[in-house]
Amino acid sequence: MMKSSVSSCSVIKARNQTQKLVTDLLAVEEPLEIILQYGASDSRKETTLAITMRTPGHDKDLVAGFLVGEGLVNDSKDILSIRPCLSKENKDNTIKVHLAPHVPLSLDLHKRHVYVSSSCGVCGRTSMEAISTICPWPEFGPGPAVSKQVLHALPSKLQELQLVFYHTGGLHAAALFHATGEPLIWKEDVGRHNALDKVIGAAFQQGMLPLKKAILLLSGRISFELVQKAIMSGITFIAAMGAPSNLAVELAEKFDITLVGFLNENRFNVYHGAHRILDPISALNEDQDKRK
Repeated sequence: MMKSSVSSCSVIKARNQTQKLVTDLLAVEEPLEIILQYGASDSRKETTLAITMRTPGHDKDLVAGFLVGEGLVNDSKDILSIRPCLSKENKDNTIKVHLAPHVPLSLDLHKRHVYVSSSCGVCGRTSMEAISTICPWPEFGPGPAVSKQVLHALPSKLQELQLVFYHTGGLHAAALFHATGEPLIWKEDVGRHNALDKVIGAAFQQGMLPLKKAILLLSGRISFELVQKAIMSGITFIAAMGAPSNLAVELAEKFDITLVGFLNENRFNVYHGAHRILDPISALNEDQDKRK
């Protein structure tokens, strides 16, 4: 049975001069261990790749997306199976991935893993070069052409899709939209990175990668790692309700990713890639190019 994404607790709600004891809902947070089984058919090996804190639900999507973001897989044939461990202890919090024998992994596996976890300036810039060498999508292409009207409408659409957030107020969300604003895939999680991994993992398992024509919407800020994960899945258009970091902008510039922040129904900032946003921004972008 799938674990619930919410739990209940008793809280004292204080409002003005009154207070009362009520039952409230909380977002669940639990660890998930990801174990890899890999190697040739006659000499299989196992290693723990990572332990992440997540909201239970869509764990297979989370793990698949995590592997895509790491550059360890880029085709559904790379994974034989993803399933919970059969042991009675922690079976709901441990996922084992059986990689196909042809997937190349070696003892420097954990070294390859480091770039996704980096967040400091020096490590981040080193990671930019690492992405260039392992990204399976050397050409991103033009990407989607998105109108301002579509962009302004996305946050309210995502809010309507966030069922657990509606009850708890405690989850991040990530979603893929068509250029017309039609929602394609959306997920929630206590962690921003996990929410995006779940979205990418679901798309990966449906054979949708690379996601060159989709809009990625994030409910919070845009970190360097989130742009990394987007690039590894072929996404060319990222929008968020929060602000990007400086390294997130640098990475978007390096790979020509459209990066939009502070998005709501009335405003947004374009940090890079205005050419994918329809008039009048595209016209302004062309004028700036001519002056260079």
